[in-house]
Amino acid sequence: MMAKSMIMSPRHMSARMSPRRMSARMSPRRMGAWMSPRHELSPMNPRNLLTPLPETPLLRRWLTRLIGVGLAVAAYLLCLPWDLRNRPETPGAINETTPVTALGITALAVSMLSLAAYFGFRDRLIWALLMVAGPPATLMYVSFDSHPEPDAAVWPLAWGFFVLVMGTGVLAVAGFARLFRDSEA
Repeated sequence: MMAKSMIMSPRHMSARMSPRRMSARMSPRRMGAWMSPRHELSPMNPRNLLTPLPETPLLRRWLTRLIGVGLAVAAYLLCLPWDLRNRPETPGAINETTPVTALGITALAVSMLSLAAYFGFRDRLIWALLMVAGPPATLMYVSFDSHPEPDAAVWPLAWGFFVLVMGTGVLAVAGFARLFRDSEA
């Protein structure tokens, strides 16, 4: 009786299986680690969030890029005021103050550099530059152009300088993030 119970137990059954059947039985697919095809297509799948964009399907690639552009626009609009001109501290005062705060600049820089690192890791450098630095540069240009200066119009120089700084920062961070892609190794 003892021998019969030992033979029928699952522990001993696996010992009598061939190596081929044993590997099929212990595969991750049979152990529950297999993901359904629906989960594979989910954008929230962690593997899909870090795969290179040129290797993803066309719709998901462009949707991810549009979300990146939307996040860059939202960061700019939330962190900087629309009218960037200096204003007198009080009516009739000689000293002027800027509506831009250090907290807003810091928040914009952190959000843009985070987006640059993410898209630099996932996409080509030119796309990271266009998606992350392009929308804030365009919004800054529209903001400067829509508010004419009463004295000297130096906003083209200021705009050019800030675009150069944003573009350089985005390219530097995106290029550094690309070093960590294992697919190019």
